[in-house]
Amino acid sequence: MNTTSINVLGYTGNNKQFVVKTLNTDLRISENEKFPELQGPNPYEYILAGFAGCINSLGQLVAGEQGIELNSLQVEITGNFNAAKYEGKNTKERAGFSKLEITLKPSTKASLTALQRWVKEIQARSPVYDNLVNTTPVDLILYKEYHY
Repeated sequence: MNTTSINVLGYTGNNKQFVVKTLNTDLRISENEKFPELQGPNPYEYILAGFAGCINSLGQLVAGEQGIELNSLQVEITGNFNAAKYEGKNTKERAGFSKLEITLKPSTKASLTALQRWVKEIQARSPVYDNLVNTTPVDLILYKEYHY
């Protein structure tokens, strides 16, 4: 198995804004109503944005491999989000997205058959798609104290 370790580090101070450090940038994630001036994308929008970015980059790569000339590509993802459990309500529904709808709008002269083959290849090769539709083991580790 050929795996690569990807790591991000998130932190917050004084309950203001959560900052996530990645290899190349800092992301600011917000859902803090106490500080509206710090509002930015929430974690769920980041999930959808990351998924859209994966589809775009893989879509461009696969199009090149299949000889499809893309003039442009629009990726729209809509998620039906259930916040009841997140908000502490007693419900049997799972928290998070109950459904995602992805709409791809490529600008190209390629045939519908070629585009259907293109979409199937993107779906088969997307690690984000795979992680969202299949169970991925998650280990949650807690450290009681740390000093920043």
